[in-house]
Amino acid sequence: MQASAIAHPNVALIKYWGKRDTGSNLPATGSLSLTLAGIETLTRVEFASESGTDQLTVNGQPDSRAAARVSHCLDQLRALAGAGGSATVDSENNFPTGAGLASSASGYAALVAAAAAALGIDGHEQELTNIARQGSGSAPRSLYDGIVLLENQDTGVRCRSVCAPDEWPLSVVVAVTSHAAKAVGSTEGMERSRMTSPYYGAWVNSHAADLQTALNCVEQRDFAQLAELSEHSCLKMHALALSSRPPLMYWNAATVAAMQVVTELRASGTPVFFTVDAGPQVKAVCEPDAVPAVREALQNVPGVIELIECTLGRGARPV
Repeated sequence: MQASAIAHPNVALIKYWGKRDTGSNLPATGSLSLTLAGIETLTRVEFASESGTDQLTVNGQPDSRAAARVSHCLDQLRALAGAGGSATVDSENNFPTGAGLASSASGYAALVAAAAAALGIDGHEQELTNIARQGSGSAPRSLYDGIVLLENQDTGVRCRSVCAPDEWPLSVVVAVTSHAAKAVGSTEGMERSRMTSPYYGAWVNSHAADLQTALNCVEQRDFAQLAELSEHSCLKMHALALSSRPPLMYWNAATVAAMQVVTELRASGTPVFFTVDAGPQVKAVCEPDAVPAVREALQNVPGVIELIECTLGRGARPV
């Protein structure tokens, strides 16, 4: 009873920030994201026949902070399969972990895909989506291909791919400005913003219109309007973070400089826009032909450590 799975992180264009039910890890709003090929999590899960304590390592090191949440997800998968036994989970990322590149999203998506394969769970797409969501609110999006819509339901979420990778082949150039784990994780940061930011209500109330407009942009392949709207959603999210008490400053100087470079590129006619999650890394989303120009501009930004080139990728799957 063992299997391995690969999952890719995702980057949200229309973001969510905040929970409507913290205990159940339910997002306050829907979201629209890109699943990124080129960076990945590889997770192996092996179930023992006897009961015991689940064991978790991430990048070769025990991870006690995530262990309880991982076991919670595994408990639901064991119940779904009618199985018992403890699990050994080994997870490896080929990109910076806990640094604003959605390693938790790919991590829990890979966990669910690998554990489901090891337990012989076939189908149950909706159940697996909501089990992944309880690990990370962004993880369900990494279960699906290409451009992915996450929608709230009464007691859970629903995900679906709205555009396959080959239907609108976009590229993403990630400007890595730090390898360090962020000081305040997303879960803690979201709750701080919900409780203290004076803008939180406006963020939630304006979100549905942003999401619907973005879906229309995808349907019409309207890159220019999607660019403006995605940057707007990004900056609104970080306005929440900055207006929290105490404030959440996820950017560094290189983050701001890279965002300015992307803005200047688009103003000069290059089809590119930026988005930044809860961390200092800048994701420059562009049309494939623009990658060389975007790469050249970003590699000259002081403080950019490395560039990672991605395309739209597949959802989590056993390997």
